[in-house]
Amino acid sequence: MTRIERALISVTDKTGIVEFARELSNLGIEIISTGGTARTLKEGGVKVIDISEVTGFPEILDGRVKTLHPFIHGAILFKRDNEEHRKTIEKMGIKPIDLIVVNLYAFDKAVERGADLDTAIENIDIGGPTLLRASAKNFKYVTVVTDPVDYHKVLEEIKANGNTTLQTRFELAKKVFKLTSNYDQLIYNYLSTFQL
Repeated sequence: MTRIERALISVTDKTGIVEFARELSNLGIEIISTGGTARTLKEGGVKVIDISEVTGFPEILDGRVKTLHPFIHGAILFKRDNEEHRKTIEKMGIKPIDLIVVNLYAFDKAVERGADLDTAIENIDIGGPTLLRASAKNFKYVTVVTDPVDYHKVLEEIKANGNTTLQTRFELAKKVFKLTSNYDQLIYNYLSTFQL
């Protein structure tokens, strides 16, 4: 089992994220982050690499596009024990990302606040579910965390072994697919109340 060396953190729910990221950083794990999360972490004294430094491309379209890049998804999705995959990422200059910490735009809260259709649509997360699904698909190698309640367990395993166990990664991956399924159902239910 290889050691976790890089993490990508992009969260709407920032509960406990500064403390979690600080612990990861203290363990020598490089932290990549986006927008508001990066600001929060920097203000909390955590050393952070902005996502645009990794991709070589700025966040665009009012933040609609920031993580959708081969330097991110290639870093997550490659099979660590596949020689062709390893050769490809080395050739492309892609560095692995071993830990993804993401939770989604609070679409439900926007709707609860009475958002109109255009505002609700802007609260549909695209990059977050993509990161989560990519990480969960590759759970054999990548740890994915969607919920602050899992920070402690993940941290304890990393401290003990340099990585999480395969069983933990599998359980966390299942949580991802439950989350993204429920998220899409919520959006569908909301959009179904409209006729254009």
